Amino acid sequence: MVRCHLSTLMARRQLRVSDVARLTGLNRSTVTALARQTATRIDLPAIERLCTLLQCSVGDLLQVVPDAQPGDRG
Repeated sequence: MVRCHLSTLMARRQLRVSDVARLTGLNRSTVTALARQTATRIDLPAIERLCTLLQCSVGDLLQVVPDAQPGDRG
Protein backbone atom coordinates (compact mmCIF):
# COMPACT_ATOMS: atom_id res chain seq x y z
CA MET A 1 0.00 0.00 0.00
CA VAL A 2 1.14 3.55 -0.66
CA ARG A 3 0.60 6.00 2.19
CA CYS A 4 0.32 9.71 1.44
CA HIS A 5 1.60 12.14 4.08
CA LEU A 6 -0.04 15.20 2.53
CA SER A 7 -2.25 15.95 5.52
CA THR A 8 0.75 15.89 7.88
CA LEU A 9 2.80 18.13 5.61
CA MET A 10 -0.14 20.51 5.24
CA ALA A 11 -0.64 20.68 9.00
CA ARG A 12 3.02 21.54 9.58
CA ARG A 13 2.61 24.56 7.31
CA GLN A 14 -0.91 25.38 8.51
CA LEU A 15 -2.35 24.92 5.03
CA ARG A 16 -5.92 23.91 4.25
CA VAL A 17 -7.06 21.87 1.27
CA SER A 18 -8.33 25.05 -0.38
CA ASP A 19 -4.92 26.71 0.12
CA VAL A 20 -3.07 23.79 -1.47
CA ALA A 21 -5.53 23.63 -4.37
CA ARG A 22 -5.19 27.35 -5.04
CA LEU A 23 -1.39 27.44 -4.72
CA THR A 24 -0.78 24.34 -6.88
CA GLY A 25 -3.59 24.71 -9.39
CA LEU A 26 -4.74 21.18 -8.56
CA ASN A 27 -8.42 20.32 -8.33
CA ARG A 28 -9.73 20.57 -4.77
CA SER A 29 -11.13 17.02 -4.97
CA THR A 30 -7.68 15.71 -5.91
CA VAL A 31 -6.08 17.39 -2.91
CA THR A 32 -8.87 16.15 -0.63
CA ALA A 33 -8.51 12.56 -1.85
CA LEU A 34 -4.76 12.65 -1.27
CA ALA A 35 -5.10 14.23 2.17
CA ARG A 36 -7.69 11.60 3.19
CA GLN A 37 -5.64 8.80 1.62
CA THR A 38 -8.53 7.73 -0.60
CA ALA A 39 -6.88 8.57 -3.94
CA THR A 40 -6.37 5.65 -6.30
CA ARG A 41 -4.04 7.44 -8.71
CA ILE A 42 -2.02 10.63 -9.03
CA ASP A 43 -0.30 12.26 -11.99
CA LEU A 44 3.42 13.02 -11.91
CA PRO A 45 2.85 16.76 -12.51
CA ALA A 46 0.58 16.80 -9.43
CA ILE A 47 3.30 15.17 -7.32
CA GLU A 48 5.79 17.70 -8.62
CA ARG A 49 3.51 20.64 -7.77
CA LEU A 50 2.87 19.32 -4.27
CA CYS A 51 6.55 18.68 -3.59
CA THR A 52 7.45 22.15 -4.88
CA LEU A 53 4.84 23.83 -2.70
CA LEU A 54 5.69 21.81 0.41
CA GLN A 55 9.45 21.90 -0.24
CA CYS A 56 9.75 18.15 0.18
CA SER A 57 10.86 15.13 -1.79
CA VAL A 58 8.59 12.47 -3.25
CA GLY A 59 9.70 10.16 -0.44
CA ASP A 60 8.49 12.69 2.13
CA LEU A 61 5.08 12.84 0.44
CA LEU A 62 4.56 9.17 -0.45
CA GLN A 63 5.65 6.04 1.39
CA VAL A 64 5.30 2.39 0.43
CA VAL A 65 4.03 0.36 3.37
CA PRO A 66 3.96 -3.43 3.02
CA ASP A 67 0.50 -4.98 3.23
CA ALA A 68 -0.05 -7.20 6.24
CA GLN A 69 0.25 -10.86 5.35
CA PRO A 70 -2.21 -13.45 6.70
CA GLY A 71 -0.95 -14.61 10.06
CA ASP A 72 1.05 -11.41 10.73
CA ARG A 73 0.43 -9.75 14.05
CA GLY A 74 0.58 -6.08 14.56
